[in-house]
Amino acid sequence: MRYLVLEASAAAASCALLENQKVLGEFFVNIPQTHSQTLLPMAQGLLDTCGVPAGAGDFFAVTHGPGSFTGLRIGMAAVKGLAWAAEKPCIPVSTLEAMAWPLAHLEGSIVCAMDARRQQIYNAVFRAGDGTLTRLREDRAVSLEDAAADLAALGEPLTIVGDGAALCGDFFREQNISCRLAPVHLRLQSAVGVGLAACRLWPDGAVAPQALAPVYLRLSQAERERLEREKAT
Repeated sequence: MRYLVLEASAAAASCALLENQKVLGEFFVNIPQTHSQTLLPMAQGLLDTCGVPAGAGDFFAVTHGPGSFTGLRIGMAAVKGLAWAAEKPCIPVSTLEAMAWPLAHLEGSIVCAMDARRQQIYNAVFRAGDGTLTRLREDRAVSLEDAAADLAALGEPLTIVGDGAALCGDFFREQNISCRLAPVHLRLQSAVGVGLAACRLWPDGAVAPQALAPVYLRLSQAERERLEREKAT
């Protein structure tokens, strides 16, 4: 089972080619360029380097959210195009779950946190053990205060992963919550994590390319501003 994975939910962008859970290759960039400039060229370069045609795999995988609204749309549009051309299915993966899988070898609670701005985070919680994950909290958009109150109730040390890890770590320590940050090289979203999650979702989680849809968890800034204007009138 071979599959190409794209990840573009935040500032970094990446792609990976996996066979079952074995990583055949990965390209990762964390530079100030838009994903529309980097994602597909990276994917093509990876496939060329591995000597694999674009449509040779069993399926494609991509994060469907939460994350950057623009980044999610770019990632899913790229996968839709590749999958349609190859007549292959897609597996949409939670960005937060994908962040936790590279840490599944640990023991204890994994807190996945993406900076959602406005003093909020996108958050999910998993318990890692014996190389697998058990979900403790569903994907959610939550304030730092509410997240801290909820996580303190777990009563155990936490490992925080994601681009919101440093933000959460500082805040949680102020609340006397025992926590540590994942190592820097495992902290950001990556296509490898998406691939590890997708492997476990195959085949039941597969959908047709046209069925891919983003999961934003909250309204966009434009929608929030429109609602605020409507309330003011």
